[in-house]
Amino acid sequence: MTYRPLRAARSRTAALPAAALLLAATGCASATGAAGGGDAAGADRGGTLVVGATGKLPNPDTVIGGAGFEGKRLVSFQIYEGLTRYELLKDTDRPPVVTGALAESWQVAADARTWTFQLRKGVTFQDGTPFDADAVVFNLDRYLNPKSPEYTAALGAAAKEYAGDITSYRKTDADHVELVTKGPNGHFPEDLAHVLIASPTAVKKTGSADFARHPVGTGPFSFVSQTEGQQIELAANKSYWRGAPKLDRLIVKSLPDAAARTAALRSGGVNWIEYPNPDDIQTLRADGATIATNSYDHLWYWILDTAKKPWNDPRVRQAANYAINRQAIAEKLLQGTADPAYQAAPRATAAYDPAGDTYSYDPDKARRLLADAGVPNGFSTSVTVPTGGSGNLLPVPIAEALQRDLAAVGIKVELRTTDWTTLIGAEAKGQVALGSDAIAQSTTLFQSEALLPLFIGSKSPFWTGHYADPQVDALLASASGSPDQARRTADYRKALGLVTQDAPWLFVVNDRNPRALSPKVQGLVQPQSWFLDLTTVWVRR
Repeated sequence: MTYRPLRAARSRTAALPAAALLLAATGCASATGAAGGGDAAGADRGGTLVVGATGKLPNPDTVIGGAGFEGKRLVSFQIYEGLTRYELLKDTDRPPVVTGALAESWQVAADARTWTFQLRKGVTFQDGTPFDADAVVFNLDRYLNPKSPEYTAALGAAAKEYAGDITSYRKTDADHVELVTKGPNGHFPEDLAHVLIASPTAVKKTGSADFARHPVGTGPFSFVSQTEGQQIELAANKSYWRGAPKLDRLIVKSLPDAAARTAALRSGGVNWIEYPNPDDIQTLRADGATIATNSYDHLWYWILDTAKKPWNDPRVRQAANYAINRQAIAEKLLQGTADPAYQAAPRATAAYDPAGDTYSYDPDKARRLLADAGVPNGFSTSVTVPTGGSGNLLPVPIAEALQRDLAAVGIKVELRTTDWTTLIGAEAKGQVALGSDAIAQSTTLFQSEALLPLFIGSKSPFWTGHYADPQVDALLASASGSPDQARRTADYRKALGLVTQDAPWLFVVNDRNPRALSPKVQGLVQPQSWFLDLTTVWVRR
């Protein structure tokens, strides 16, 4: 295959005026449109898309993953589907809705626990075998039934996040399955978008232990090859039920270093990079790259240990939030690729309260709160910061900016760095990597509602900074149990309003999900989501 580099770079000075205008707009592929159009010859399909990812690549065995939502959007969701999926090509000025994928429709019984899914007919796996109710039961056995020959502890642990609410499941006929949840679960259809369905024939052929080497699903792209952790190559699934993708090939490369990603885009080694270094955006635009952005459900923040003095005092936590200049971080350090986060709810979620922005930049108020809390001279603390990873922006430079702002009001912060995998691995065990008083990370709160109790629920197995509020727990339970979206939104808004006031986190920025595309890459639709539908993308030759 042939890679075409961006045109030769212009000087940084010459690029500034045009780039500034483009930054003031929302980018060529913003909330309302797609990147590029058809070429003069009308050959609006084909080519190889080569993506430079920010972190390690996921284990491609269905739900195991392990590379955050970036790995899911670029690999897992391309190979596999669940009974449902996110609609990512419509209404890109609002969070995506959940629609049917391997299920055409569903109903919930009066008990609010028994769900019947009508399966889509005529769907085949990438190995040519048919999808049916038996395939659904086979995959649920693989995730939830320790007696299944295909079950593994790794699959069981990974599946708990989204399938752990299922207490029973059965085939009612060839085109219907019945799933029963522990209790009422209003977001169950969304959960099932993450419960990915593999080909039973392929799993039996390789065994679960080796399935990651030859994964087979029903998604728009089929597996070709991989260099474990470094590169994975996929090909268009010509028999995909929604219609074959426009691309011929999709290659995803692990390029954790931002400078290496930019260099690869400039040289033609890749034609798409996730999260370009904000300092490079102006010159990349000047060189012909498209910068696609849109708000989405994202928060970059610090989780504070609310069990340790003086972080156990809400006035101290509020003081820290007033001490930081989020706008400077968003506009200067991140070059407009993020928005300041003045509350717990990300901007691009229904739970965001426009009247709930609380923490302006007010160092004097921060000092008064510290004095009221009995620490007028400040204190020393520590935070563990990842060096990169899914959705983490520029974690160390952001942490250094926060360190300076906090020092100005007397809060002296020691930064301890580690890799993303180590940080989230420890967090999942209820621990803090490197034993700090806080951790820095990015997360989604509402892209998948099932995750919210893991971050602010008092019974979470994750490390939450020991934060607990019975009112928040009650609101989360009320929201989760209701199929009424308006009621769930109202409850979530109240819950996140309490979190904002309690300030167990240092709220910093909401990312705008930037990616840089070669001018050869066409057809991207950028939704308000962590995830992407790549079926419309093609690469001009």
